[in-house]
Amino acid sequence: MHKLLTEIRNCKVCNEFLPNIPRPIVQTSASSKIVIIGQAPGQKVQNSGIPWDDASGNNLRGWLGVGKQAFYDENIFALIPMGFCFPGIGKSGDLPPRPECAPLWHQQLLESMKEVKLTILIGQYAQKYYLKDNSKKTLTETVKCFDEYLPDFLPLPHPSPRNNIWQKKNSWFKESVIFTLQNIILPHIDINYEH
Repeated sequence: MHKLLTEIRNCKVCNEFLPNIPRPIVQTSASSKIVIIGQAPGQKVQNSGIPWDDASGNNLRGWLGVGKQAFYDENIFALIPMGFCFPGIGKSGDLPPRPECAPLWHQQLLESMKEVKLTILIGQYAQKYYLKDNSKKTLTETVKCFDEYLPDFLPLPHPSPRNNIWQKKNSWFKESVIFTLQNIILPHIDINYEH
């Protein structure tokens, strides 16, 4: 795993397409229990080098019911984006994750982890890649039918503050999806971690 992570962190495959010097962002270990597959780091995360080190990360930790100490424990959480570097900004927000990363690195990472209990798929890119034809017509439908994908996968919307309106419109999300998510994760969190 150490060798693989070193290779990923030195990857420059997308160099010519990126707005910054490549700085692949990933957190994982051979003993990770929960895999979180997101989209791609934003500029703030690209600058800090810490995955989910932004407002979206705060929301995500709230959904999971964990504090930063547990979240950044690679023996609990593997944090793997679809695109490992910030892809740049488009007309309506960040560009999609670079398509090279997932085919190049994901399978190798996942094969190196033998204790995974759940893979959380955040956003449409991760859901289309992993659920393929089993994903529904819309992200909302896919998330609403989350129990169809258990015990292997659990689809979530992106935890961006921009999606707060979506959460208010879809009260079932907190009542059903987040409730289930926290019940799956809680047994893997050391009681000594702060929440």
